[in-house]
Amino acid sequence: MTSFFVLMFLFNMAASFAHPVTPTIIQTLELHDYMFGLALGTMMFTNFLFAPFWGKLSDYISSRWTLLICGLGYGVGQLFFGLARTELQFVLARMFAGAFIGGSYVCFLTYVANRSPEDKRGRNLAISATIQAVSGAFGYFVGGMVGELGTYYPVWLQAATLSGCALLFFFTMTSDAKEPVSHLTGEVIRKECNPFSAFLRCGKILTPAMVALFLFYGLSSMGFTAFDNCFNYYIRDQFGLSSGYNGVIKAALGVITLVANSTICMWILKRKDTTGYLVGLTFACTLSMLGVILCRELVPFIVVNVIFFAFYQVSLPLTQNRAAELGRGKESNLVMGAINSIKSFGGIFGALSAGFAYEISPRLPFVLGFCSFALAAVFALRFWRIEKREGLGVQ
Repeated sequence: MTSFFVLMFLFNMAASFAHPVTPTIIQTLELHDYMFGLALGTMMFTNFLFAPFWGKLSDYISSRWTLLICGLGYGVGQLFFGLARTELQFVLARMFAGAFIGGSYVCFLTYVANRSPEDKRGRNLAISATIQAVSGAFGYFVGGMVGELGTYYPVWLQAATLSGCALLFFFTMTSDAKEPVSHLTGEVIRKECNPFSAFLRCGKILTPAMVALFLFYGLSSMGFTAFDNCFNYYIRDQFGLSSGYNGVIKAALGVITLVANSTICMWILKRKDTTGYLVGLTFACTLSMLGVILCRELVPFIVVNVIFFAFYQVSLPLTQNRAAELGRGKESNLVMGAINSIKSFGGIFGALSAGFAYEISPRLPFVLGFCSFALAAVFALRFWRIEKREGLGVQ
């Protein structure tokens, strides 16, 4: 798993290279402000459609083949993004990349869940979530610094790194396929690998606890996407900060996440009632999001955002671990694919609402984020009560 985690770190770093310069690209090309939300929203839409498909397909061809295909496709999608000059081209490039991004992140979750011993699964999922948060933050830093040399340099570097990581994944991972590839017939593809039928098949695992967990995860994803996507554009548009400043801020967030997840999160994972802590973290996110809305000056605004980010990142591995435990066994890929789809589905509305709300008021996306987290806290509390009533939280 060590080589896998190292490559995962590099891949996730590369996935964030273009984010710091995206606001600059949008403003330089004189596109509408809502494009920062529309571009991400359309990317998450195809991510949502294809994530269950890749999750099921990995049962037959293994995660290593899926990551090879999706990593290369993601790299090509970023080339299209760098060449885009109109709003339509931006949307099409994002949609193309999103179809492959879904497969990449589903495989990260399923491979960790499939290849980890049961007593180390929670720890490895926490490591995976920490890697995604920390590497993404440092990817912002690298992209921001490279962006100071040339606006499009991070995009070209991103495409090359993603493609290189895809090849290295293939040669270092072991197979985790659950079915012989000979069983992958046209009928299976039509019935089970169709993105809609794959999502509908989740109906057989939708217990009341799973429904509450999915609603919580989708709402928190919606709130975080609205916050995170708007934050990048907001500090460029309202405070005039360059891509380098954006990268430095995100790198600081990465260090804080690393410390929080390696201490607080690991400590919580050893407790019996992890969901109780998850409820508390969600309420803490809600309160800190309120602080984001109220702060007007740059320094307090960034400080409150850092607090919110740390609380949210600690909650991620707790949520993923509970989903993996509820869907352990043969349906683990289906559950983890559904979790990624729910996250993407929430992200679609978070990104689109943030982009169009920004046209009305630059602070309105943060208000929407606060409302999403308030509702997420309600469903987290509901999930906790179901666990206690049915004894699901006993480890």
